[in-house]
Amino acid sequence: MVKITFLGTGGGRFATIYQARATGGIYIEDVKNIHVDPGPGALVRMRSVGLDPMRTHAIVISHCHPDHYLDAEILVEAMTEGGTRRQGVLVGSRSVIEGDGEYGPAISKYHLSQPKSVKVMTPSSKATIRPLEVVATPSAHSDTSSVGFRIQTSAGPVSYVSDTQLVESVIKAHRRPRLMIACVTRPLGQRIPHHLSTEDAGYLIEKAKPEMAVITHFGMRVVQENPETQAKWIEDRSGVRTVAARDFMMVDMKKDDIVVSDRMHSAVPG
Repeated sequence: MVKITFLGTGGGRFATIYQARATGGIYIEDVKNIHVDPGPGALVRMRSVGLDPMRTHAIVISHCHPDHYLDAEILVEAMTEGGTRRQGVLVGSRSVIEGDGEYGPAISKYHLSQPKSVKVMTPSSKATIRPLEVVATPSAHSDTSSVGFRIQTSAGPVSYVSDTQLVESVIKAHRRPRLMIACVTRPLGQRIPHHLSTEDAGYLIEKAKPEMAVITHFGMRVVQENPETQAKWIEDRSGVRTVAARDFMMVDMKKDDIVVSDRMHSAVPG
């Protein structure tokens, strides 16, 4: 069984600044543990639900915007046991690892020296966290080196569609996962460039046909207009079970079922 915990469901500048929703990213517990897009507060959110950051085997970062990477360096230190063991995998877009144009790098040279493996991801490139595999997928975002991820877990493929405009290459790269996680920053009727709106997500999910979809990374407008309403619209359009993520929501991927629950947590400041 694979457990996926949403350490935050907010995204975009203002939802992040005001912490309208937490912004800790997504944590996948499997044979190996993977932290996806650890934004502001990721470490504190992990501790609030009892996750041990030192048990992380890989950190994957889609692009160089702070709501996706800000806690990455301290989590690299956790993954490498305070920098005392050269272990773990860090993968990210070119902007995150090397810098690209006006973006990045997001990780210091010191922290890049700590993991056993560091890899720049471009569409179709692969990173192995044995026995799991992460494949980078296309993205059309303001950070032009941005990528999404398709993660082959022990319970089947999980697609992570990070911030992107809807283009055919994104749809093609994310066809038929068991679970699709899509960053939806804008609600119905309020599309902006470089991001998915509810309409875009509905079309993507209808065409990609995942077993189940979760929308997350809500901008302030989505929070105000009710993420559950947006998920219901997507489900009605696509015919695919669609859930609006909640902070600390957990998805259990079993061989024959996908179950959604809330992860128990204690109050931690931040």
